Amino acid sequence: METNDKTDKEVSPSKQAKIESSFQSAFNELRKSEYFNEPVPGPSKAKDSTIFNTLLVSLKQKGNPLLKFINNVPWEYSEIVPDYVMGKTTCALFLSIRYHQLNPDYIHERLKMLGNMYNLRVLLVQVDIAEPQHALKHLTRICILADLTLMLAWNAEDAGKIIETYKIYENKPPDAIMERSETAPYQKLVNALTTIRSVNKTDATTLLSTFGTLNELIKSQPNILALCPGIGLQKAERIHKTLHEPFLRPSKSVK
Repeated sequence: METNDKTDKEVSPSKQAKIESSFQSAFNELRKSEYFNEPVPGPSKAKDSTIFNTLLVSLKQKGNPLLKFINNVPWEYSEIVPDYVMGKTTCALFLSIRYHQLNPDYIHERLKMLGNMYNLRVLLVQVDIAEPQHALKHLTRICILADLTLMLAWNAEDAGKIIETYKIYENKPPDAIMERSETAPYQKLVNALTTIRSVNKTDATTLLSTFGTLNELIKSQPNILALCPGIGLQKAERIHKTLHEPFLRPSKSVK
């Protein structure tokens, strides 16, 4: 019985070769068909990438005038918890002070629904009353306790541009808003020349581009400096005098 079972399970070499040949033939026919290059059905990530490239707006914000001023980024309505989603980790709640005074519990209910969602949470407040100090003090306290960033807008256009800017800078490096270090020699020369009274950055740039080097600028006489656009004789004399002052003041003799 053991021998017979083993014989039944074994496939002869000729039969194996025939099976492989049949499979190869069927596969070649499939490659020639219209279905070979058709994508296999399955979950697609294209929809997700499109969503995150678009500013998402809650259905509750329909009719908000600020939407008229969001022109530089694509946006669409979506069923989301916050009012606006500007990125994978950034969202915003919108609140007008007038509405807050009429419904003081509204913002608390919205924060309960939001929970701990999103890393950067913005409370965009539109100031639409004459004396907002008391309400802003209360909202500032709420932002501190709920880990919110408070942003103020004075009209619908300001509010729309704030939301739009958050979306535009979603993938920008922080260098764009960091203080720039003005350590380049040319920039140092411009800064030094602007310390002279009535000399602005345009004047400094004009002088440096005209004379090329600081050495040539120092050697020039006031009547030559005054020929530069925007540099009059009075300003030229002031520049010449400043550049030729001694670095060290003469010490007073002690009797």
